Amino acid sequence: MEVLSQTEIISIIILILFSGSIAGILAGLIGVGGGIVVVPVLFYLFTYLDYNEAIIMHMAVATSLFIIVPTSIRSALQHRNRGAFDNKVFKRWLIPLAFGSLLGSIIASFLSFETLTLFFAVIAGFVSIQMLRDQKERKLPKLIFNIAPLFIGFVSAMMGIGGGTLSVPVMNLSGIEIKKAIGTSAAFGTVIAIPSSIGFIITGLSQSSLLPEYTIGYINWLFFILIVPVTLIFVPIGVKIAHKIPQNILRRLFGLFLGITAIKMFSDLI
Repeated sequence: MEVLSQTEIISIIILILFSGSIAGILAGLIGVGGGIVVVPVLFYLFTYLDYNEAIIMHMAVATSLFIIVPTSIRSALQHRNRGAFDNKVFKRWLIPLAFGSLLGSIIASFLSFETLTLFFAVIAGFVSIQMLRDQKERKLPKLIFNIAPLFIGFVSAMMGIGGGTLSVPVMNLSGIEIKKAIGTSAAFGTVIAIPSSIGFIITGLSQSSLLPEYTIGYINWLFFILIVPVTLIFVPIGVKIAHKIPQNILRRLFGLFLGITAIKMFSDLI
């Protein structure tokens, strides 16, 4: 990798500040870990820095997951202090979420990222439509609610996200008010990120010859240290906004975010 110019360094810092602030606000506002923003930014930066293309996506996903740990903890505590947390659902989903995320991180290198992205985009698009519709007395079947955490943990680990993109709508469509779903989902981000980060560290050790400096397993500590302080500063802003917005507007805001995410994923595959 060539030595970066001052202009390039400043551009990278600006991109980190922008992505970290957006990720932090989203983590507080709608209970996602911010990975939906951080992963593509890290992928772009790692590509620009000319890291080995064989491990760029793995590094982006793994580093994003590790960033989610402190970000989600701060968001969850902020929401819990405001009474927006469902302890019963958290305890019920804890183990299957952790198991699913660990499993997803271990087998990530054996599945096609394009296939997984397409699958995730279809699910996200469907859920977005459901959340943008007028809510009536409709609920997801109990079976789906029970098996959802295993699936959410698995897919989230593969995509490098905190799980809120799927866990919030599943909880909300199961009768849990949107603000509690967001607060609980923030805590799920940590449950997903810790075991999946461990999985990526273990699987990445075998690729040490391909990894750049400041990287352990697939986690790049340099970008972790640069981005985390920014996300932590902006999380309370997102939480504050979330608790000032009426629930029906917040629900539609989440549905819109999910729809945009699905469209972007589809476009990336074309």
